[in-house]
Amino acid sequence: MLYDSLDHMEAYQGIHPGVYRGLQLLRDTDFTRLEDQRYEVEGERLFFFLQTYDNKPENDTPEAHRKYIDIQCLLSGREQMGIAPLEAMTQEVEARPEGDIWLYHGPVDRVTLVPGRFAVLWPGDAHAPGIAVDRPERCRKCVVKVKVDWT
Repeated sequence: MLYDSLDHMEAYQGIHPGVYRGLQLLRDTDFTRLEDQRYEVEGERLFFFLQTYDNKPENDTPEAHRKYIDIQCLLSGREQMGIAPLEAMTQEVEARPEGDIWLYHGPVDRVTLVPGRFAVLWPGDAHAPGIAVDRPERCRKCVVKVKVDWT
């Protein structure tokens, strides 16, 4: 997992071409002009979706993906995200391979997302987004999906 500010995105230029492209997209796009929906950038290799929601006091089912890397970046609001290595999960509670999502139970540590900060979540990273910081609040988020197999 990477957790950083878009101000430091140049440090990740060589890490994965799709991840760097996704960070550029986050830096260069005026999301205020876009509605909440899915947007294709490079077909199934790179796309993003915008969502507006009220975060919740807890998220006790961390998720993980196998085909895609997530880049999650808040556009407004604040939230915490639980994170842990996938091997720390104690139980798989649901599998939806058609949607590239597996849900788990297990212990997590938390990071706080605010506008301008991002988290890059690889297939080995369980993550539980959408947790309120102090009390539930309205958030808007961009989630960039990057195909692991970029070729």
